[in-house]
Amino acid sequence: MSSKMLMGDMPELMEDILKHLNNEIYSLYSCALVNRHWCKMSIPILWQDTFSTIKQRRSLFIPIYFSSLGEDEKLVIKECLKEFEINIEFTKPLFDYARFLKVLDIYQLANKVREWIEWMRLKLDNRNLPYLDYRITPLIILLFKLFVENGAILHEFSLFNSELFKFELEIFHSLEQNVQFCSRLQHLSLDIISDFNIENIVKLLKVLAKNTTKISALKLYVCYYHEPKLIHIFLPTLIHFIKSQEQLRKFILDGGDCPKDFLGIISALESQKNTLQEVILRGCIFSAEFEVLNNCKNLETLRILHCDTELLKILDYNISTLEIYYSLIDGPIIVQIFEKVGISLQRLKIEIGNVTWEESLFLEALKSFCPNIIYLYITNIGLSTQLLELIGDLQKLQFLSLRYAYRLSKEAKILSEETKMIRVMQFAKILPSTLQYLDIARCTLYCLLDSFIDILLDHCNAPLKKLLITSISINNEKNTKALIRYCTRIRTLNYVGIVDIDLVKYHDLGYDIRNELEKYVILVPYKHIVINC
Repeated sequence: MSSKMLMGDMPELMEDILKHLNNEIYSLYSCALVNRHWCKMSIPILWQDTFSTIKQRRSLFIPIYFSSLGEDEKLVIKECLKEFEINIEFTKPLFDYARFLKVLDIYQLANKVREWIEWMRLKLDNRNLPYLDYRITPLIILLFKLFVENGAILHEFSLFNSELFKFELEIFHSLEQNVQFCSRLQHLSLDIISDFNIENIVKLLKVLAKNTTKISALKLYVCYYHEPKLIHIFLPTLIHFIKSQEQLRKFILDGGDCPKDFLGIISALESQKNTLQEVILRGCIFSAEFEVLNNCKNLETLRILHCDTELLKILDYNISTLEIYYSLIDGPIIVQIFEKVGISLQRLKIEIGNVTWEESLFLEALKSFCPNIIYLYITNIGLSTQLLELIGDLQKLQFLSLRYAYRLSKEAKILSEETKMIRVMQFAKILPSTLQYLDIARCTLYCLLDSFIDILLDHCNAPLKKLLITSISINNEKNTKALIRYCTRIRTLNYVGIVDIDLVKYHDLGYDIRNELEKYVILVPYKHIVINC
């Protein structure tokens, strides 16, 4: 069996295996060196998302793309690079790498070109290029045309901060002649700024509307101040494009730093009422237009970011995931929405910053109306008896994150150390038997849970699989031994995610203690196992 796999007799199976290494660039490079068959399967995966910020790939691949251009285009490249005092010779590429591209972000494309030029110039001087150096614009345009004309079929396309990318007539001609480029597009992000390139974005949307009907996720960054050009030229085209889609599931509308209304964009979602599942709104002024979301009966997720929670007041539907981020929290409205969503609400994230809010009213409403919470994330919360009662009542709770729970409550100032320890002990004991994930890594130094981590672990019976804490919480022998006792007693904990994990590995915690601890759990960076709503 293994010999057949190495010889490529099972290409479909091997391709599925290699796809799971999509984010493991170095592993894929190793696979490409095994033999010819593995190379042919690995290279398309390696080159499908070269501009990703997540993979943090160096920009040295840029000249490989240049080598795939025609002779006339190569001359243009050489002339452009002479302005940067760069001389380059092209070699014949082993593959037609451009046609493997599936994810394209114009902003990151420009960044990679700029980064490569800066790297090439290190031998001459150590100066970085200006952020807007229009000398690289021809390079960006030629690369874009290369992807379009060499048979790339995009799944994701993002046009954000596109000052260096100019839509020319020949680009639209290429798009119209190579309809496969956007025919399978699923994710589209557009940066729409008033009076900036509006006419060209309108042309792009018209081209897309003809050949792209399967968008599942649409993100719009709309920054305008009631410019007539945006309203009268752009909006009708955008609304037509939204209505042309057949399976829109996720819609993101970002109004930037200045809240604004959106003049019919939200109303266009009426056409997506049978498919829309998630809506994310940032910087919006809510109006009756948002009532159209009530018709989206499959809407499951609503995220309100930097907005007025008045939106929640006019909506009347059941959702399972609700996120409110740095928005003004109105107590009566929160009570009203909790009463509406009731038993359907399963995932709740409330992040409001260090402001005064009606904590007691919020906790009581959540306890009264939403018993089926499985994921709870709250910031700026006190470790009060009311919070403990709520957590104890959530018998389906699996994921709990408490952020910046920096105080016990108003009565904390008069409680003794013994009483505080008792409160932490009570918290540990009420954690439900369904809980698998506990994140107290951002509770700050003054949180009781951080101060009495040993008490928490010694009295916790919840079968945690993942625990997220700070390096300070574990950088002493008392807490480390408590963690070992918990692992020995409960036997479910697999990972401990630690903020500033290097402090644990290289500083205060002794080698013998750390070595003993790692017999029971795997210590990993916090970001590797954190779970978001």
